[in-house]
Amino acid sequence: MSTPEKIRLDRTHVRDLLSAMMRVRMFEDACAELYTQEKIRGFLHLYDGEEAIAAGVIPLLAEGDRVVATYREHGHALVRGVPMNAVMAEMFGKAEGCSGGRGGSMHLYDAGANFYGGNAIVGGGLPLAAGLALADHMRGDPHVTACFFGEGAVAEGEFHEAMNLAALWGLPVLFVCENNGYAMGTALGRSESETDISAKAAAYGVAAEVVDGMDVVAVETAARRALAAIRENGKPVFLECRTYRFRAHSMFDAQLYRDKAEVEDWRKRGPIVRFRTWLLESGLIHAEEVDGIEAEITAEIAEAVQFAEDGSWEPVEDLTRHVLGPQPGPVAPAPPGGETSVVSYRDAVRAALRDAMTRDDRVFLMGEDVGAYGGCYAVSMGLMEEFGEARIRDTPLSESGFTGAGIGAAMAGMRPVVELMTVNFSLLALDQILNTAATVRHMSGGQFGVPLVIRMATGAGKQLAAQHSHSLEGWYAHIPGLKVLAPATVEDARGMLWTALCDPDPVLIFENVMLYNREAALNSTAGPVDISQAAVRRDGSDVSLITYGGSLFKTLEAAEVLQGSGISAEVLDLRSLRPLDDASILSSVAKTRRAVVVDEGWRSGSLAAEISARIMEHGFWTLDAPVGRVCSAEVPIPYPKHLEDAAIPQVPAIVAAVRAMMGAA
Repeated sequence: MSTPEKIRLDRTHVRDLLSAMMRVRMFEDACAELYTQEKIRGFLHLYDGEEAIAAGVIPLLAEGDRVVATYREHGHALVRGVPMNAVMAEMFGKAEGCSGGRGGSMHLYDAGANFYGGNAIVGGGLPLAAGLALADHMRGDPHVTACFFGEGAVAEGEFHEAMNLAALWGLPVLFVCENNGYAMGTALGRSESETDISAKAAAYGVAAEVVDGMDVVAVETAARRALAAIRENGKPVFLECRTYRFRAHSMFDAQLYRDKAEVEDWRKRGPIVRFRTWLLESGLIHAEEVDGIEAEITAEIAEAVQFAEDGSWEPVEDLTRHVLGPQPGPVAPAPPGGETSVVSYRDAVRAALRDAMTRDDRVFLMGEDVGAYGGCYAVSMGLMEEFGEARIRDTPLSESGFTGAGIGAAMAGMRPVVELMTVNFSLLALDQILNTAATVRHMSGGQFGVPLVIRMATGAGKQLAAQHSHSLEGWYAHIPGLKVLAPATVEDARGMLWTALCDPDPVLIFENVMLYNREAALNSTAGPVDISQAAVRRDGSDVSLITYGGSLFKTLEAAEVLQGSGISAEVLDLRSLRPLDDASILSSVAKTRRAVVVDEGWRSGSLAAEISARIMEHGFWTLDAPVGRVCSAEVPIPYPKHLEDAAIPQVPAIVAAVRAMMGAA
């Protein structure tokens, strides 16, 4: 064993360390057996061999500190204090589980223990941990976030993005890499050109240390030093704990990539046998005490298994619970009076940001070039001078990293507004948006929400070519757990942000690039708007033109042209793309008996197709003609102006679609 430093190895302490490791090992053994009995299903990743890391680090954390784990997180949860009964019930998928049965083996959550879950996306928890720490950093709270992950995660972009953010912003994170030598079945030397993982963290200016992860005293000693440093200077520390997993990567793994002799050699140096032998030889513990610990754990496991067996299945009727949180009440209308002035869409968004940050100290904006540069489309120009660099926070070019950090900060009680320059860039953050922001509430059984707002520019028309010009908001409208908004007017540009920041769930706001310079009158008393309702922008009786965002004003212009031909077109501005306001859509179609959907997305699999299907499902007998669609051509958006214009919906195409439907020339 290593020589203890500032650790008092009295009988109580060593018993606690040994008991913690044995408890995890015996629980995992039981889970393996239950898996063979098909009582636990899905992927099952066991922690055998790595127990010294959780046992050496987690008990040192304070109650207010946070833990972010990986998918091999049973040991972390148990050592953190998540009750074994609740963990086992979760493994069974029972409603009494720590995540309400929604998460299973890879997604254990416990808000009371500040346990922010296992994450089945390799490296996905690293930006989340940075965001949790960012919230504490911004509030001046004296907490530390401990983030556990395997060595395979260092190949992911999130690892590098999170390291850079934590070092750049001085975030109180203890990064703990559990280096067991194999990312699934690939040995570290076959996947990394540099196998010294601590050197990767040190390259970002993060204090890094390598420790023997099979020696619980060495782990605890290093963790004490690391936590003391973090609490003193608020900066991140990286521990690379070199360890080994005795079992397969998961229960599906035949382990053809390593020899049995290798596993047996490591078992002889395992953390439990090593520590127990040393304790017995040094007289710090006696054999009968070890037997007593084992008996206590055996009884606890038996009780946990029985608890899980006796647990209840959540009713199928509750399937859609915890997709969204408690919904806000109706939005109060703006008070009368006030002065009206003409403002641009850009100015309206800026005013909304300024107002939000003035009203609520928890609100902050972060994104690429939002500070001194003023944002890609100058929306945040001047806000850094007004609110400071901490709340108008420039980020590196690391969309996944800072979006994940925004998610973590939101889960910790802040109200971040994340700006992504363009919808095309958002695909770099899609993992964090889909796999974390949209799913955490459901996977945690409603324990954690993500009150995050993400703004991004969308649409074509500025000759920016294919990688800056697409309209992908329909893709995001496909994802349960998100709300998706497309404000077209200055009133909505200002008011929707207000309402979105009051929402308990992630809200994505898509701002069409062709709207930023559009001007309109705005009352100084303008406030929040109802983001759940579509708006009739023009009354009509012959056809419903259903659209949103940048296509609204083209559609209104088309309605004027049609009026000259004696066709009365009603224009419905969806405003919200998820949830869709089915009632308003069907009400309009019931009145006009015809519908054309104008959507800047591609036709195949488009939002227009979804709206058309809903009309056919619920309003078929009110129709006098099939639903029409005007969508973008199925090509990447081209650079030349004439081709770009031809690729996206324009007034003539809308008019032609309606005339064809009406049988007009």
